[in-house]
Amino acid sequence: MKLDLILPLCALVALSRQAPSSECSCDLTTSESLFPHDKLEAVKAGAAKCNSDISPQKEAELDMLLLGLRRRLPRLQEDVSTLEREDDGQLYGAVSLQVIQNELTQIKQLVARLKSAVQAHEHLTANTSTQLQYLNVEMKELEAYDSMQVVSTQLTNQRLKRDLDRCTSGQNRNTAPSQPPPGNCPHGRLMNVTGPRVYTAGEPGSHKYGAWGRDPKPEAGKEGWYWLVMLTSSNRYGHYVRRYTSLSSLIVAVSTPGNVMIHSSNPTTNTIQGPNVVLHGEALYYNCYNQDSVCRFNLTSKTVTNTQLPKGTRFNSKGNFCHLDECYLYTDLDLATDESGVWVIYTTTQDFGNLVLSKVEDGEPPGLGQTWRTSLYKQGVTNAFVACGVLYATRYVDKNLEEIFYSLDTATGEERFNVGVSINKMSANIQSLNYSPVDQMLHVYSDSFLVSYKVLFE
Repeated sequence: MKLDLILPLCALVALSRQAPSSECSCDLTTSESLFPHDKLEAVKAGAAKCNSDISPQKEAELDMLLLGLRRRLPRLQEDVSTLEREDDGQLYGAVSLQVIQNELTQIKQLVARLKSAVQAHEHLTANTSTQLQYLNVEMKELEAYDSMQVVSTQLTNQRLKRDLDRCTSGQNRNTAPSQPPPGNCPHGRLMNVTGPRVYTAGEPGSHKYGAWGRDPKPEAGKEGWYWLVMLTSSNRYGHYVRRYTSLSSLIVAVSTPGNVMIHSSNPTTNTIQGPNVVLHGEALYYNCYNQDSVCRFNLTSKTVTNTQLPKGTRFNSKGNFCHLDECYLYTDLDLATDESGVWVIYTTTQDFGNLVLSKVEDGEPPGLGQTWRTSLYKQGVTNAFVACGVLYATRYVDKNLEEIFYSLDTATGEERFNVGVSINKMSANIQSLNYSPVDQMLHVYSDSFLVSYKVLFE
C-alpha cells in the first residue's frame, strides 16, 4: 500500500473513534531489502585508496631515477676517457680510477633504487588490478538496488551528453583546425598502412639487399618511371641504377631504358655501399663506398658529388639497423625522401648510438641542413623513413609483422613511442623502406621481393 494512502486512512480511523489524541502510528512493510550503506562506504574507500596509490608522484619517481642514470652514464664515459688520456701507471691514473670507482658506486645505487621502485610498481599494479576487479563486482551488486533505474538513467544521459560534445567538437575541428598538421604534411597524421599493393619477385637472380621506388621530382615524361638498385657484390656494393618506364614493366622485369652505370667496376670509389638509397630529381643519393658521406650521382651528367657527414658518424657496418636475431649489414646511412626533398638518417659516437636526422640541401655539391637528434637507439630499430617532415621508425615483431612504433615531428620536436601502426610482411626481413610522396606509398625491398604499401593519413 502506498504511503500517501496510509496516512489519510490513519486519520480517518482516529476521528471515527473520537480519540482524545490526534497522534497516529502505523507499520510500513516493504518487499525491498535494506540498502547496504556500509558496502557503499567500503567501495568509496577502496576507490579513494586506488586514487592515492596510483598517483603522478609514483611515475615522477621513476622518471627522476632514469634521468639520474642518463646524466651519470655520459659523465662516467668522460671519466673513462680522461683515465685513458692521463694513465701514466702512477699518480694521475690512480686519481682518475678513484673518480671512476666513485661514479660506479653511485650508478649502482641508482640502479638498485630503480630496480626496487620497478618491483614496487609491479606489486602495486597487481594489487590495484585485483582491487579494481573487486570494486567492479561490488558496484554491479549495488546497481541491483536501483529498482527505479535512476542511476542507470543518469549514466545514460552522461554518455549521450559526452557523445554530443564529441560530435560538436568534431564538427568544429573540421571547419577550423585547432592545430596545424604535423611537420610539413598536407595530409595530416599517419594513421595506418594497408596492403601490400604490389608483391613481386625482383629480377631473375636478384640479390637479397636492394631498394626500389619512384622519383618524387622526375624529369618531364618520366613521371611514371620506377627505379631499382640491387647490391650485386657481397650484399654490400652496387654500381648501377636500373630504370623501368612503368610498374607493369617492373613486375615483368623488362627494363627498356636499361642500366645507368655509376662505374664499370664494383666496388670502387663512389660506388654504392648499403641498401638504403633513394632517387630524387634524376639523382641517386646513397652511402659512398667506404666513406662517412652521402654521394649524389647525377643520372644525366654521370657525375658524382658528395656531402661529408659530421665527425664521429658511424659507417662501414658499425651503426646498423638491427633486431634481436640479426643486423642488416651496411645500413649505417639511411637516405629518405618526402614532400620536401631528401633526408639522411644516421648515428654518431657523440650521440651514443641514437638516431640523428639531417636535411640534405640542394647545391653543387649538396649540403647538410638542419639536424634533429633523437632519444631512440638506432640498433633497436629495423628501418626508418620520413613522411611529411615526420621521421618514423619500425621494429621487428615477428616474421609476419613489422611495427611503426616511433615518430619525431621536425616541426615541433615532439617524439612519440606509441605510434602502433602494423605492417603485414610478405617475407621475414625488410632491407630497405622508403616513402614516396608521389602516391603516398611505402616501397619495401624484402629478401629479394619488391613490395609496396599504401599509407593512410588523417
